[in-house]
Amino acid sequence: MLEAGETIAVIGANGAGKSTLMRSIAGVVANEAGQVLFDGEPIGALPAAKVMARGIAMVPEGRRLFPSLSVEENLLIGCYGRQVEGAWSLDAIYDLFPILKERRASPGTALSGGQQQMVAIGRALMSNPRVLLCDEISLGLAPVVIRDIYAALPRIKASGASVVVVEQDIGQALKVADRVYCMMEGRVTLEGEPSGLTREAIHAAYFGVHA
Repeated sequence: MLEAGETIAVIGANGAGKSTLMRSIAGVVANEAGQVLFDGEPIGALPAAKVMARGIAMVPEGRRLFPSLSVEENLLIGCYGRQVEGAWSLDAIYDLFPILKERRASPGTALSGGQQQMVAIGRALMSNPRVLLCDEISLGLAPVVIRDIYAALPRIKASGASVVVVEQDIGQALKVADRVYCMMEGRVTLEGEPSGLTREAIHAAYFGVHA
């Protein structure tokens, strides 16, 4: 269960089912209606557009920007289908990631990997989501870039959004999360607050073996 204003990290090895979980919540993968509840209502069978309209936005693995659109056009795509007032607008995104304002007329895919990730995050925020799903946002990025991207998380939380982060970097996940779930083969093998999880317990849950 995700609480308002909470950050949950989902960790696990490749193939553990983390991305499938995120796509299921976002409506990209079809489920039975009761498999996903939001505000107590079953939304598991809703298509992605209707899930987004209810306030759940996803930053997908691999960013998935539109190569024919500029940075700014990619950002504006994010608010189609959910026109609500909130903390996030173009100006707010540019304040969060100033480099995007400098590159706003450039093709989205002409940017560095880290800058593209900022566009993907900004695009999701443009819908002023109540829940932000971040799928492997640090994958393939340099440590300094990862640091800059995660530095934006407190402001995102301050806007009122709850955040779910899928991470293979266990250290990074433990730093940002209020609670952590470890998955293996589609099952949750460990759950708890970072402060209460030992390295040995995480290792056992992550790999299915005891250290």
